[in-house]
Amino acid sequence: MSVRLVPVRGAELEVSDWGSGEPIVFVQTALTADELRPLAREPALENGYRKILYHRRGYAGSSAVDGPGSIARDAADCRALLAAMAIDRAHFVGVSYSAAVVLQLAADAPQCTHTMGLLEPPPVHTPSASEFRAANDRLLQTRRVRGPTVALDEFLSTVIGPGWRDVVEDQLPGSSAQMERDTVTFFDTDLPALLGWQFGLADVRRVECPVLHVGGTDSGRWFAEVRNVILDWFPQADDVVIDGADHSLALTHTRKVADVLVAFLGRHPIPRAAA
Repeated sequence: MSVRLVPVRGAELEVSDWGSGEPIVFVQTALTADELRPLAREPALENGYRKILYHRRGYAGSSAVDGPGSIARDAADCRALLAAMAIDRAHFVGVSYSAAVVLQLAADAPQCTHTMGLLEPPPVHTPSASEFRAANDRLLQTRRVRGPTVALDEFLSTVIGPGWRDVVEDQLPGSSAQMERDTVTFFDTDLPALLGWQFGLADVRRVECPVLHVGGTDSGRWFAEVRNVILDWFPQADDVVIDGADHSLALTHTRKVADVLVAFLGRHPIPRAAA
């Protein structure tokens, strides 16, 4: 595996790159820099695929954020990263926030998006979107009044429990310290970017690639609505719901997600010349 900094649009992105074959780009989600790394390391993906993981601006070893963030900017960074690495076409995988980035990339750059695998995109275009936005507005208010560290603890104590550090360390060692280091990016860049993201039918119509949606039975109403939206947008999408999984499915049901992804990619190979 090589780890290096790649210049992209006035910044440097930290990139891990290993394996050979069809390129799969694992787009980093919000807050947890390496949530998709265990998936990329699954044995099912060992042969026939080049795995590329990168840290977005403001995370881990990548450049700090400069100016306000946006889903469109993250998608443009991803597209520029491919160009810098001389990759014409790739598979893309995103979870939660980064699934939004993959959707935007597929609309903005269909020529380089061969497939997209979406693990529960954020619920900003669902019937319950107002509830999701209100919850995030309350979180941002805590960040403004009490600071990012307090807001991070409040957020993760709510979604995971008071012992969230032990839980996330068990799932992904080193992630609690990473989240605390990068929490300002999460609150000041990613959340506003997500709440400002607009993606409508005109964007949907620009998407040309095969789509995979993977969700969990235990992810709750918001993400059940997300699944309905994705299938409404893309009626031909592959749709898999993993029994017993929740929104942390990339970490808790990694092997099952990898098996689903490999089966999907196997049905949509990239021609050697295009890759």
